[in-house]
Amino acid sequence: MKKLGLLFAAAAMAVSVNAQTVTESKTFDNFYIGINGGAQVKTTGESWMNDLNSNAGLRIGRWFTPVFGLAAEGNVYFNDHCKHYMPQSKTVARYMNVGLIGTVNLSNWFAGYKGEPRLFEVVPVFGFGWGHTFGTVEYLGEAWDGKEFNALTSKAGIDFTFNLGKAKAWQVYVEPSMNWSLNGNGYEGVAYNINKSAFQLNAGIVYKFKNSNGTHNFTIAQVRDQAEIDGLNAKINDLRNDLNGKDSELAAKNRQIADLQKALDECNSKPKYEKPATATNLQPTVIFRQGKSVVDPAQYANIELIAQYMKNHPEATVEIKGYASPEGSKELNQKLSEARANAVKNILVKTYKISAKRLQAKGMGATDKLFKQVEFNRVATFNDNNAVE
Repeated sequence: MKKLGLLFAAAAMAVSVNAQTVTESKTFDNFYIGINGGAQVKTTGESWMNDLNSNAGLRIGRWFTPVFGLAAEGNVYFNDHCKHYMPQSKTVARYMNVGLIGTVNLSNWFAGYKGEPRLFEVVPVFGFGWGHTFGTVEYLGEAWDGKEFNALTSKAGIDFTFNLGKAKAWQVYVEPSMNWSLNGNGYEGVAYNINKSAFQLNAGIVYKFKNSNGTHNFTIAQVRDQAEIDGLNAKINDLRNDLNGKDSELAAKNRQIADLQKALDECNSKPKYEKPATATNLQPTVIFRQGKSVVDPAQYANIELIAQYMKNHPEATVEIKGYASPEGSKELNQKLSEARANAVKNILVKTYKISAKRLQAKGMGATDKLFKQVEFNRVATFNDNNAVE
């Protein structure tokens, strides 16, 4: 019992070590299927070369770690040469055995798993099963009238495996093994009796299904040392601090945006400025005598200022507005204001060579709103419509 306990302790240690070094497997990872065939002969009382019994089998299994696995295996035997081991039969399939075997990869256990299978590996197998004979007619000279036998079986062997292919998806193996009928023909006591055993030599081929990791085998987990983990944690903390600082800056910017939005809303809520019809943004004015639309020579200086402005600002277009004082009829004052605006325009075009396309003359009629002194309202004013107000 002590030795058995040590064996289980060593197995548990191997499972733990391998679980720490390979990536986690999903439910249907690391499954395989294989076929095998070979010959079997009774261990005692038979001629090893003359009394061989051929067999063929199927194995389906799964590796739970790079060291330990389980497989279900079934073999069918076709000859009647081992009459001292099992009763003779008149059927093609004389005998079959189905069992569950455990597999242990000694190469990975003692040398470690390196990320992919080695070219050559040693894998002991051991398990128990159920044996069944078909249509027995005679056993040790006695007639059994077609009685079939069932027996508890056991198998112990070693697979000498070769992993092939670029992806190591294929495996061929040679397996010598001992096979026991533990309770004889099904009615004897259970024991490992060499006289109720047979030696078997089989060869097989296995295909390992593709796993969720994209390969046909286990992959090594990337293990980081503590210094690297500490360094990564430090970087995470630095980034978190930077983020907190950015959050504070963002909050301040949001407050500033809110203040500006509030100021903008207040400005938008105020009545919009509407420029009066008499507004002007160019200072010079041309004053006319009462009832006249002829420009006095003394007023040319103001017109020249406008001409110079337009030459300095080639993009400027100027609106000339003519006005009349309230005396007289409305119709007369309208015509007089138009004549005064056109008179100034003509001087700018003819005397100062300003393009007429840049000038617009408009009569505004009578007004007393420009100037408090009535006679000063007999004027022409200038407004640059393109200028920013």
